[in-house]
Amino acid sequence: MPSLFEPLTLRAVTLRNRIAVSPMCEYSSQDGFANVWHYVHLGSRAVGGAGLVLTEANAVTADGRISPQDLGIWKDEHVDMLAAIVTFIKANGAVAGTQLAHAGRKASTAAPWLGGAAVDPSDGGWRPIYAPSPIPFADGWIVPQALSVDEIAGIVAAFADAAKRSLAAGFEVIELHGAHGYLIHEFLSPLTNTRDDAYGGSFENRTRFAREVVAAVRAVWPERLPLFVRISATDWAEGGWNLDESVELARILKTLGVDLIDCSSGGAVANAKIEVGPGYQVPFAERVRRDAGIATGAVGMITEAEQADAIVREGKADLVLLARELLRDPYWPLRAAGELGVDLEWPAQYRRAKPAPRSLATR
Repeated sequence: MPSLFEPLTLRAVTLRNRIAVSPMCEYSSQDGFANVWHYVHLGSRAVGGAGLVLTEANAVTADGRISPQDLGIWKDEHVDMLAAIVTFIKANGAVAGTQLAHAGRKASTAAPWLGGAAVDPSDGGWRPIYAPSPIPFADGWIVPQALSVDEIAGIVAAFADAAKRSLAAGFEVIELHGAHGYLIHEFLSPLTNTRDDAYGGSFENRTRFAREVVAAVRAVWPERLPLFVRISATDWAEGGWNLDESVELARILKTLGVDLIDCSSGGAVANAKIEVGPGYQVPFAERVRRDAGIATGAVGMITEAEQADAIVREGKADLVLLARELLRDPYWPLRAAGELGVDLEWPAQYRRAKPAPRSLATR
């Protein structure tokens, strides 16, 4: 059996394979509510054979959305439609997970196809937006308001409340978004956190918010269910968050009950020089896995079946998370199985179109 299609068990949850749908913002909600777009988008990836289907960044507060069209889980009314989506995902053999997030200084911006600029309150945006320090992401972006200690505690509580709603919706995996220049990452990076209190300065202080969020979520998230954290393993910028710090943070998070570190990178600052290429972030997952002794997920320009299988087979990561490739082809796992010689069961409704898998001898 190719490694990509071996099951993965984390706590009491078993994924049928090592392929996960990476969180991808759809910018298709009103007031945070999931709708039929999310049902079809997420459901089709379960039908397509993924082992884990993660929602897009699910905002824990209304003012923590990236855009006015972001998915949300800050109120109980959001739960019902999410629960219906979860039911469909599970019925089609996948595990349903959600990514809990707060956008920090990147909040109140437009969808990419609308230019991505700041959205005025008259057009559905909001002010203020919040961050560890009053530093805008780039010229022309909103200057955020520095969070008070009491406001930080309120956001930690909002993550915990969102975890409770995630459980009510039936999700079996939570991923906390600590990457891409959003709020948790903003606290981690010296480039975005210039505080001189208990939440800034030293590594211990800059990681305090992340640790508090993890502890609060783990306290309400059942012991039988796994908890992931997505990190930016490096800021790709001098003086920023780096891979050595990511390894140390992963070691700490493991002791707090985190089961897997989803290793992405970048997003903290606009002037980062990122060296992009196929599998360019896989070495981060490999290093964190080896040196922190924790399961990892690899992400970033993973597009080919053999490439994905090699990542798992060679011990570079335990899980591969695909984003754009699964936008291009929701049924990539079914196709990859055939290419790797796996006679994977197809949904009965699609079975008439199933091609014969390649034999292992022709791989």
